[in-house]
Parts: sequence; C-alpha cells; structure tokens
Amino acid sequence: MLMQVETRALRKQAATSSLTVTDITAQAAKLEAFDGHECIWLGRDEERGLTAIVAIHDTRLGPALGGTRVWPHETFDAALTDALRLSRGMTYKAAVANLPLGGGKAVIWADPARDKTPQLLDAYAEMLAQLDGQYFTAEDVGLSLADADYLRERARNVTGTTKGGSLNPSPVTAHGVYLGLKAAFAWRNGHDDLTGVRIAVQGLGSVGWALCERLRDDGAKLIVSDINELRVAKARKELGAETTTPDAILAAEADIFAPCALGAVLSAETIPLLQAGIVAGAANNQLAGHDDAKLLMDRGILYAPDYVINAGGLINVAGELDPDGYDRERVMARLPEIPRTLTDIFARAEKQGRPTNDVAREIAEERLTSARPAA
Repeated sequence: MLMQVETRALRKQAATSSLTVTDITAQAAKLEAFDGHECIWLGRDEERGLTAIVAIHDTRLGPALGGTRVWPHETFDAALTDALRLSRGMTYKAAVANLPLGGGKAVIWADPARDKTPQLLDAYAEMLAQLDGQYFTAEDVGLSLADADYLRERARNVTGTTKGGSLNPSPVTAHGVYLGLKAAFAWRNGHDDLTGVRIAVQGLGSVGWALCERLRDDGAKLIVSDINELRVAKARKELGAETTTPDAILAAEADIFAPCALGAVLSAETIPLLQAGIVAGAANNQLAGHDDAKLLMDRGILYAPDYVINAGGLINVAGELDPDGYDRERVMARLPEIPRTLTDIFARAEKQGRPTNDVAREIAEERLTSARPAA
C-alpha cells in the first residue's frame, strides 16, 4: 500500500483564495454514469477561469490516481459524465494491473488552446493541494508534461513529471498497447507477425503516433485518421500510411481497428460498420455502453478491454509513488503483464462464452472485494 487514504474532508483552503471547492456527489448521483462513486469535487474560480471536476470512484486498493483532461465539453453534465466514466475505468485499470491504487479522474471544463492560462493552472493546483492524500493526477488530453511540471511545483500530488522522473506517460502507454495488440492478433492467428497486416488507427495524438511507429516498424500496413489534418499529412509522408476521414475509419478494410482518440466510439450504431476482426487500441471508454462488448462478440470481433490494454501509462506514473522512487527498468519490466492478462481474459471469455469486457470487470471486482473497505 502506498499510503493511507485520507477522509472525505478537504484540507482547509486559504482565506485569500478565490477558489471554492464543493462536494457535488449528490448532484452527480442523478446521472446515468454514476456508479457508487465515493466523492465528486467541483472546483470553481471565476476570477481565474477554472471549472474543474475531480471524481473519486473507489479507494479500496489505495488513493485515487488518474489524469487531468482539459476539454471544452458542450455542457457541464457532459464534462461531469466524462469524469464519472473515466474515474470508474481507472478503478478497474488499477485493479486489473495489480496496483495499490484507486480510481479517479479530473476534467477541467475549458478549451486547452484558448483557456489554459497560468492563472487557471494556479487555481487548479490549489484544488489539488486540498485533495492531497486522496487523489493524484497526471497528464491527459489537453494537459502537457510542462503543465504537469507547473502543477507539481505548486501541489505535491502530481505525477508524470520531470521532477518525479516518469515524464510523459504516452510512450509507455503506446508500448503497452502495442504488446496487447500483438497478443490479441496472436490469440486469433497463432502468431504475432504483423507483416502486411492492415491496422486502422483512429487518432494520431502522442499515444496513437507512437503506436503507429511501432506498427510500421513491424511491417504493418497503416490506415489512419485524425481531426488534425497536419498530423494526417505527416503520417502519410513519414509513416507511409493510407489516410481516411474520422467518419470513415471505423468502416476501413482492416484486420485490426485501434481506437486511440476519445471514447464512446463503439456503439450499436457504429459496431455494424466495423470490418476488422479485432479491436485493440489506446482510447479510454471505447464502448458507449458496457453491453456493447456483447455486440462485438456476437459479430465475432475480439475486443481487448481498454482499461487492460492501455494500463502502461498508469503503471508508469504510479512508479513515481513507489517508496524507492521511480525506476524505468522496473516499470518496463511490468508491461509484459498486459499481454499476459489479456490472453487470460481471452481464454476465459472463449471458454465461458462471455464478452471479454465482462471477464475483465469480474477480475477487477474480485480484487476490489478482497481489499480493505473504502475509507
């Protein structure tokens, strides 16, 4: 265990601060995405432009750890739903990866290109400081390594930083996804040689790009899409990738579909479009709903549960919390656990005739129920 989880109460905030932090768990409980979350905090600072949600889902295994996403959701409820779903996924991710951590996630409701100012980050750092002991954060969509370093100077419960040593978790996440993708392909084909295998990658952010580089080096044929046309052009030039639009990537003729952008891309509407026989990618919350895994199974599509295959980033930043300090070799030595766990899930799912997502969740719940009661 890394440390004892503190009580629900916040640390006392400075009287001079314009930041207010309130418990909105009761409000969040009215949303469909609520899943018995222990606590949801809302931080607001109108003077500095901050609206931030920190959702703590489950701390039976340890303090909550999850990245901070900066994203301009259309509504507050959409941002809150995102935090609820992502924090639950972090609980399962930590449990399946056998980490002494709980699940949490933060969403800053803002446009990272326009609204992410030093003043906003200062206000958010004050919020994080009040949650020290309950919640640790790291990079996510819209929050960079430089941002994490900035926050770490002001709040000690920030990981994935230069000071902590783990740096940007994206390359480690990508490597774990790469290993998991090869395990899924091997389960279906009896070998993991990707030469000539057509892989459709949705999203060319830091994780998606790093994954594409590994797949290209293995001789795979890439089909890629991204909302950023410059990244698409770069992939065509530097990776030799075939390109398509974000709307068409799901229906691309491919052996493997690797979602590496935002979540909820697999639904009753989109799953019938898939041409690939395997889904294995880095995005969080790939399924619009838990039952969509059965739709994939019914179509004969092998699904690598997202919170299992993309656990490399969490393993990496969690390394900063090790009592002996961060050790890159120790972190990388844990990544082969990802394909081993996936192979076990595939075997159990096939034997029992169940969706892989159900099996993964069962494993996580087993580990959670065997842990100490939530603080």
